[in-house]
Amino acid sequence: MRRYETLETLFGKVDLSFAEKVLNESYHAKDSVGRPPRSPLGVFKAHLLRRVRHVPSDRMLVRQMWKDPRLRRICDIEEDEPPYGIAVLSRFRKRVGPERLMRIVDHAIELLVRKGRIKGEALALDSTFIKAHSRRSLDNRTGYSDPESRVGRAVKARDLGYRLHLAVDVKSEMPVAMTVASANENEKKHSMQLFERASCHVKPRRLLADPQYSSANLREAALRRGTLPVIPYPRNQMKGARGILRIDRKFKSHGPSELRRAYRKRVAVERVFSRLKNLAGLGQHNLRGLAKITFHAQLCLLIMLFTAQAAINTHKPGKSRSIRYFAS
Repeated sequence: MRRYETLETLFGKVDLSFAEKVLNESYHAKDSVGRPPRSPLGVFKAHLLRRVRHVPSDRMLVRQMWKDPRLRRICDIEEDEPPYGIAVLSRFRKRVGPERLMRIVDHAIELLVRKGRIKGEALALDSTFIKAHSRRSLDNRTGYSDPESRVGRAVKARDLGYRLHLAVDVKSEMPVAMTVASANENEKKHSMQLFERASCHVKPRRLLADPQYSSANLREAALRRGTLPVIPYPRNQMKGARGILRIDRKFKSHGPSELRRAYRKRVAVERVFSRLKNLAGLGQHNLRGLAKITFHAQLCLLIMLFTAQAAINTHKPGKSRSIRYFAS
């Protein structure tokens, strides 16, 4: 019984009024001509519920809602109504789209900033690999059934998929900005966009990133905003220079002690990726296309952000990072 009580707490203690307003823009009003739509907010909760409970597919989610009336109640399904069908869940992704869902993500981040949960004094940039639901085509670069996916750097080798790029608040370990791109695109290409989006929510004093983010444009943009870039220089940059931060082949930092101490906190973004994959189901999907993968990643981030909101609203700030507490 405890599992469903905590799930109801997760969805009941979060302010979803803004999300409902944005989602209703994609559907016609119930009193207008035509068949009335199913509750957009309820379908939204169903998609979140699937990721919280690690349900492998929409079909399996529908089966679980048929069997368990408590899941139907969480998803705003009346007693005399059937669960949402597979077509309803699928059309929701196309109707809402990643642009509208991004507005909900930004609003959830802004709420945590106003509540003081996200300070944003130090930001960490990094990316993680999301495997594509497809095999490689004959050109060995694109996906056969997912032509938008690309072969790029994965965990241990090159694989077919996408990359989620994140800017994370180091102290709270909460995402502040995100973007999804093909796996073959370099991190530098998206670093400026991530930093600008994150700067709309917070005013960071330090920017932490790996050497692959080392670029003159990013460093200059950070300094213009009063942010100190704590980014190690790779071996092919600033040759022979002293008093700068570098990383050797054993991942040991060298340079000024202040920069080395600040750079150690960059691992916060790795912990965020671990929670997204192990607790929010980031790597568990059967979707194809950049838009659908972006939509999926946004839902995973919303689980993390809503967990922090629910913990604050239930006066349990120590559970802000514990997705398992509200989903167990």
